[in-house]
Amino acid sequence: MPRKAGAPAPDEAYEFEVHPPGTLSLAKLDLTKHVEDEDTYEEELEDLQHRLFREQIAHYLEKRRTAIVFEGWDAAGKGGAIKRLTALMDPRGYKVWPVGAPRDAELRHHYLWRFWTRLPEHGEIAVFDRSWYGRVLVERVEDLARPDEWKRAYDEINAFE
Repeated sequence: MPRKAGAPAPDEAYEFEVHPPGTLSLAKLDLTKHVEDEDTYEEELEDLQHRLFREQIAHYLEKRRTAIVFEGWDAAGKGGAIKRLTALMDPRGYKVWPVGAPRDAELRHHYLWRFWTRLPEHGEIAVFDRSWYGRVLVERVEDLARPDEWKRAYDEINAFE
């Protein structure tokens, strides 16, 4: 299948721009952006779906474990993106974990417990629709975690990962 000019080959890594601390602001985010060329979008989506399927097969054969994390605002399209990207994957080799507010059983454990128990087995992929970063994002901003809890969470998250 031909690839769009400039799109990375399936075995190439994507490069990400790194911004110095304090230089990004959600208030400056352009929310008017949209897909202008539907054909290009469909081609790139299909390329990504095939690439993810090949990665899944490699994970299974090499018995690797991977967690893919989606974070974003409510109604940002995380679930739709997960559904589109996993469309060609074998459902026996991945599990999608939608993460909401912790339930009673989860509240009786350390906040990372519900993620520890959902980590993938060898050869599997876990897709998290929201993640452990909620402690230092949502819970911090909405005062659902005390300052000592979210400050400690940075080290806990590093150790967890």
